[in-house]
Amino acid sequence: MSFEIIDFHTHPFIENKNNICNYPGTSSMSAKNTFDVMQGLGVSAICGSVVEISNADYSNNWEKIKANNNTALELKKIYGDFYVPGFHVHPHYVEESIAEIHRMKENGVCLIGELVPYIYGWSDYSDSDFSEILSEAGKCNMIVSFHSRDDDAMDKMVQNHKDVIFVAAHPGEKADFLRHIERAKMSENYYLDLSGYGMFRYGMLRKAIDTFGVDRILFGSDFPTCHPGMYIGGVLMDNLVSDSEKEKIFSLNAKKLLNL
Repeated sequence: MSFEIIDFHTHPFIENKNNICNYPGTSSMSAKNTFDVMQGLGVSAICGSVVEISNADYSNNWEKIKANNNTALELKKIYGDFYVPGFHVHPHYVEESIAEIHRMKENGVCLIGELVPYIYGWSDYSDSDFSEILSEAGKCNMIVSFHSRDDDAMDKMVQNHKDVIFVAAHPGEKADFLRHIERAKMSENYYLDLSGYGMFRYGMLRKAIDTFGVDRILFGSDFPTCHPGMYIGGVLMDNLVSDSEKEKIFSLNAKKLLNL
């Protein structure tokens, strides 16, 4: 059985200078190369935010965020239906972030993130200013994809915003993964994408399905930091997961969530 694949967690770029691969010298790429790589692996669509590690060209974090969000919109023009753009917000810039939510909504964008706070100089998901931004995100029917960090703060964030759809990135090792499970049991608006570490532990995916169901598990790779083939193989070759479950993980769940 062949599967359509939607990669819910990527960080695309236009020029190789913004390629966040750990070995950019061995994988010089552009927007077109990224498309070719993903298509070659059978990926029909990618989602996610533009991430730029260097601060050299910006006077503050909001200037950097706005530039990266603009790049996401530019990539949407390049890729068309192949790319579902994600954008950044920041609790130190509440008014600007709320305005950005409305700007992106007007451009047909419904995905915030993946948010990566450590790159943009903030850390607390339970911050009251971030909570204000999330309240507006909920009103605008935004999906919030976020980098997993600080379990207690993630717990509070989910508990305080039942109207927001959250997608947690990275299952993590056992203790972190079990906390993800508890949040998923607590809130039906809590999803998990499979990018990053943790998925390589045998039985992890079956445990997630058996505990909170298959409908809130999304395929993700964290490309170009990680190789998508590793994650495709991790789902495709898992003998503990049925074909119907694999189909939901690879694409059907993302399609339903994003109204594709």
